[in-house]
Amino acid sequence: MTTMIKSRLVRNLRAAALVAVTAVAGAGSAWADGSVNTGYFGGVAIMGYDTVAYFTDGKAVKGSEEFTYDWLGTPWHFASKKHREMFMSEPVKYAPQYGGYCAGEVVGGGVTINVDPEAFKIIDGKLYLIYDVGNANDFAAHAVENIPKADTNWPKVAANLKLDHYP
Repeated sequence: MTTMIKSRLVRNLRAAALVAVTAVAGAGSAWADGSVNTGYFGGVAIMGYDTVAYFTDGKAVKGSEEFTYDWLGTPWHFASKKHREMFMSEPVKYAPQYGGYCAGEVVGGGVTINVDPEAFKIIDGKLYLIYDVGNANDFAAHAVENIPKADTNWPKVAANLKLDHYP
């Protein structure tokens, strides 16, 4: 076998394994693969916004480096010690779906790295980030159709992210 064929085979086997593990281990969870969107710059989840504040304050609140917690190999910033502790005790409850990637793009099987932390919706107790407010409203208005599509697409999108292949 040539090196190129071996490389493709290994990559395809890794992707298939990731999809299988994601489907089995995380049924119903959009966090099964551990991907975290840190955007183009900064290396911080949700561009440094406090993920707990979406639930407690109902709005996007910038976090502080003073209240940082490392989860899934990524720093998360919080506005207060209390928010950090809440996240530490139940990170999956507060973390955005689809690794913080644009939920609207995951519906279509693609990914946008840039989300607007102000463009969010909480639907059935889960946080969804979108790339702009208008599309966040549209995503929520069609949540009954959008969320099952995104849940179905997420394992493939996550596998593509692991392979650095963005559809």
